[in-house]
Amino acid sequence: MAGDDGTTIVLVRHATTAATGKRLGGWTPGVHLDEGGVAQAEAAAQRLASSAVAAVYSSPLERTQDTARIIARPHQLRVRTRRGLGEVDYGDWTDKPLGQLRRRKLWGVIQATPSRVTFPGGESIRGAQARAVDATETLADQHPGETVVCVSHADVIKAVVAHHLGMPLDAFQRLVISPASITVLQLPSGGAPVLLTINDTGVAGPPLPRRSDP
Repeated sequence: MAGDDGTTIVLVRHATTAATGKRLGGWTPGVHLDEGGVAQAEAAAQRLASSAVAAVYSSPLERTQDTARIIARPHQLRVRTRRGLGEVDYGDWTDKPLGQLRRRKLWGVIQATPSRVTFPGGESIRGAQARAVDATETLADQHPGETVVCVSHADVIKAVVAHHLGMPLDAFQRLVISPASITVLQLPSGGAPVLLTINDTGVAGPPLPRRSDP
């Protein structure tokens, strides 16, 4: 749990869309949650409903905004948008079928040494990690002693977790972040970050400070 001088960052992956697991979505506009995704987001919201959430932030993309609004509703909070939480810019690979992309030579490099990859016409994975880490660190500074939810994307969440655990970026593919899963980091103002839970899709919810109802 976060102490008086620590911020608890709750990283939530967006719930599913019709393209999840089929296409490399990236910054494709106009992609909203499917019916199953809405149910997943509602389940995540229920698991976080009794937690003392001070703010909800989201990537600019519609699928994250949809998820964030559902999570924010029990707390009567508006969703604040942070571009730093956005998906990796996959450039020319954006919205391409995953089956097609897996046959390209670059796919193997992405799996083995992602720190060396810049997507054609897009950004590097290192660059995406840096701006997402900057976003979480800024939010930690802005919310000392509070719990904030950040709704983002699988690769971005994996990269943030890898950074705060001191893992090489080339090992981040060993982490699994499922749709609508909850990952919790504590970022103290001094001292090492702590991973409280990762890829939580359970019923009870993660170990977070509880809110006090009036």
